[in-house]
Amino acid sequence: MNEIDLKTKIEGLKKAIAEHKDFTGTYESQLKETQKELVDYNKPELAPAQLDAIQEAVEDVVGHFDFDDTDNYQPEFELDYDGKVTLSSINFESYKLIEEIVEKVHNLFKEVPSNEEGEADNS
Repeated sequence: MNEIDLKTKIEGLKKAIAEHKDFTGTYESQLKETQKELVDYNKPELAPAQLDAIQEAVEDVVGHFDFDDTDNYQPEFELDYDGKVTLSSINFESYKLIEEIVEKVHNLFKEVPSNEEGEADNS
């Protein structure tokens, strides 16, 4: 091959790569969509009204939770070099909030017996 043939081949390869990049984008979006469908495949289906009810339940609990209650926190104090007591860290005890949210959301649904695979037993 001579120089002109090599330059022509390079341009052709660049053009082929550019064309395939367009296909790659399409395939990547289809792949992501199909992967999401697979993740969602075994999820229970909920109507928009049910999803709204869950959101409202969570918002209600969080909105009415007493974040000012000092029993919800675990502070750790330390003695500073100049003799001052300082708050070195504070942990939020989230179990109470989680329990209230779970209880509120569970109250939105009726639990049904399940089979060995954990699926609802409709027999």
